[in-house]
Amino acid sequence: MTQPLLHIDALSIAFRQQGELRTVVNDISLQIDAGETLALVGESGSGKSVTALSVLRLLPAPPVVYPQSDILFHGQSLLHADERTLRGVRGNKIAMIFQEPMVSLNPLHTLEKQLYEVLSLHRGMRKEAARGEMLDCLERTGIRNAAKRLADFPHQLSGGERQRVMIAMALLTRPELLIADEPTTALDVTVQAQILQLLRELRDELNMSLLFITHNLSIVKKLADRVAVMQSGRCVEQNRAATLLAAPQHSYTQRLLNSEPDGDPVPLPDTAQPLLSVKDLSVAFPVRKGLLRRVVDNKQVLNNVSFTLRPGETLGLVGESGSGKSTTGLALLRLIASKGEIMFDGQPLHRWDRRQMLPVRHRIQVVFQDPNSSLNPRLNVQQIIEEGLRVHQPDLSAQAREEEVIRVMSEVGLDPQTRHRYPAAFSGGQRQRIAIARALILRPELIILDEPTSSLDKTVQAQILALLKNLQEKHRLAYIFISHDLQVVRALCHQVIVLRQGEVVEQGECQRVFAAPTQEYTRQLLALR
Repeated sequence: MTQPLLHIDALSIAFRQQGELRTVVNDISLQIDAGETLALVGESGSGKSVTALSVLRLLPAPPVVYPQSDILFHGQSLLHADERTLRGVRGNKIAMIFQEPMVSLNPLHTLEKQLYEVLSLHRGMRKEAARGEMLDCLERTGIRNAAKRLADFPHQLSGGERQRVMIAMALLTRPELLIADEPTTALDVTVQAQILQLLRELRDELNMSLLFITHNLSIVKKLADRVAVMQSGRCVEQNRAATLLAAPQHSYTQRLLNSEPDGDPVPLPDTAQPLLSVKDLSVAFPVRKGLLRRVVDNKQVLNNVSFTLRPGETLGLVGESGSGKSTTGLALLRLIASKGEIMFDGQPLHRWDRRQMLPVRHRIQVVFQDPNSSLNPRLNVQQIIEEGLRVHQPDLSAQAREEEVIRVMSEVGLDPQTRHRYPAAFSGGQRQRIAIARALILRPELIILDEPTSSLDKTVQAQILALLKNLQEKHRLAYIFISHDLQVVRALCHQVIVLRQGEVVEQGECQRVFAAPTQEYTRQLLALR
């Protein structure tokens, strides 16, 4: 029997807090053979990322301790290796891709500088020789015009391009094992499919092994040879991917598999009067050049979007990155300049300036994709949720504001007793509930939801969707739901608009578009589900 490339042997991980040990991973054993892909699956907090970081000993020694066990790479212990040995393994033989490339990439350095740093440190290459290697790796990972993009900074790339750069950086050292921590979570289905295809090709070409951490079981079907399922720090089930997905044995695995969004949108109320009517909405951004940054052209990013939305109805905006989904939302909120007609409850918002918009702001609210970014970490939950009341109802007393916060927290499934805690004390799903409560406290009629579930686990995602449906039915809320997850759109939306490069590709009732799409692009999106 051949020796596995990586063997995690009865691993336990604990954090020392105030003199006590808190165990977060308990007695898990995994192994990965050469050229094999193991998917590590589970909800947030199950111990997936902590386990992966321990392979390279990236967790700080105090407060992290390893009460028992070992991690063997080619039979050599990594948990008991000295720093010199670890430096020889990190980046060279084992590389890692992190979930959020904007956190991992240095915003102050060009791509060329960051890629060269990898080759200089790990392979001792000079800049002249390294340039060809960098270009080759960027092109293989699907970066177009790689020679021109080397001078770009991370903020000049799309989400998919940044993730491709992270993969390129990891592959420059030609590792034997690549650890990928949720590398496709926030990506569009088209970009996600491209990244997965790229990882498959590189795995086969380099005979590279993959430890792929995810909560998306549809990815597991496409990529993994074997699957290990983690719950609360324990490995509850492990098997060949096809076997486990076809006949899961553990109740938790069954629950994960049954957490895919399903069901129908809430029934539409009988009303003929539209709440929102949009006609020929278009957005163009100025192109500035020269020393004085004069406007020399306009780049059209959204072109002639039209729809009507009734109270209690949901419109889904679907498309890949750069298609104009979020731009549409910002234009409807009158946060960016646009052309066309925006009629809200009979009022011409497209003619109004910032001052005129103030009285209607509380009636149109927004929930953003990432609650980590949209919630102020310096404010507690009480202060975050009541902020809108302070602005729009300044005469309300402190006691009345607190009563409203308690009411709305209960409504979204949060314990009001936690209202004096800060966002860092809550899970991802709880933080998104806080963001929904902040929008809901002003009793709006329309909420724009910009990818509110894309970064959440499937089980948490299902809870948030159920919450949104309940709130919609109770308050006759109208939603504009921006998403790249077509399963979620089908479960929530009554009508859908498919956007591509700012143009409407297809539009109509959601069930009709899903059942019989008329455009090839829509069929491609549906095929990638």
